[in-house]
Amino acid sequence: MKIDGTWYRSVRVDADDGWSVRILDQTKLPWHAEWLRLTDEDQVARAIRSMQTRGAPLIGAVAAYGVALAMRRDPSALEEVCKRLAGTRPTAINLRWAIERMRAALRNLPAGDRVPAAYAEAAAIADDDAATCEAIGRHGLPLLQEIAAKKPNQPVNVLTHCNAGWLATVDWGTALAPIYMAHDSGLPIHVWVDETRPRNQGAALTAFELGAHGVPHTVIADNAGGHLMQHGEVDIVIVGTDRVTRNGDVANKIGTYLKALAAADNGVPFWVALPHSTLDMRVADGVKEIPIEERSQAEVTDLTGRTADGRIETIRVVAAHSPAANPAFDVTPARLVTGLITERGRIAASAEAIAAAYPEKLGATA
Repeated sequence: MKIDGTWYRSVRVDADDGWSVRILDQTKLPWHAEWLRLTDEDQVARAIRSMQTRGAPLIGAVAAYGVALAMRRDPSALEEVCKRLAGTRPTAINLRWAIERMRAALRNLPAGDRVPAAYAEAAAIADDDAATCEAIGRHGLPLLQEIAAKKPNQPVNVLTHCNAGWLATVDWGTALAPIYMAHDSGLPIHVWVDETRPRNQGAALTAFELGAHGVPHTVIADNAGGHLMQHGEVDIVIVGTDRVTRNGDVANKIGTYLKALAAADNGVPFWVALPHSTLDMRVADGVKEIPIEERSQAEVTDLTGRTADGRIETIRVVAAHSPAANPAFDVTPARLVTGLITERGRIAASAEAIAAAYPEKLGATA
């Protein structure tokens, strides 16, 4: 990822001490780029729960480092810390995947060997995510090139929802990786950025990182996407995901399902970009089986922004005594998904295609 022309990863071990962990505090964006220093598993759990760090692949990597930090405190606390970190966010499967990988790597080791092994495994998870996202970008790029070839000297208009860029991963991103590669190759591209209420991850985060990389973009209200599709101003929709079932159903930020419906009605391709860690072969029916996180009412009733004089303020925008509901995700059925962009190529959103692409996961269906 680029900030002021410098390339960073979204999570890294602090070079000054070699053991604490640095993350970008995403609750301060886009107003301040502030790096948090995490020194124990309590701080990691708080950062994940409060969404100081977020995005399905990234919270998995950060949680892995949380296990490593816990091993420094008490190498015998492996099961306790794994259970605690796994409970911080229920919908994104990457979190459970990363923690299970850490547990498997450490549980049979003597206590004295667990700290270096934990840092090595967490680093491997982070490296795997960065390489996976780069591969997703390579496999998604031809979709944009094919559209560009059909409309020479015009920008390819991509609509995305929520944030699935480098702020949601260790590097590159999922849905935004093909966009970055297209931009870097000189392809004319423009991104419609859904604001993504109630936390405004599109307006605050996607717009921030696209701007930092120099990618042309426009922030739109969440309900504007269908209108733009009706008028031919969206060539393709690409979104990320927090969990994909073995049958191809997709859980993503609330509002994604409505974008898929609008795309289907207007003949706009609807693609979902995901790493292998987002597949959950234990779930078949996403609508019935994926747990949907219900977050604080305050995320709906209150808004935070910068005032004209530069102060960051939070205000209430809902009537004083009105309650609010806040489901954080919805599920898009596989029938509405044009295809999946994975690190192994582009595949159909179907049980047969997923099984063929990831045969090693077929045993994880119980």
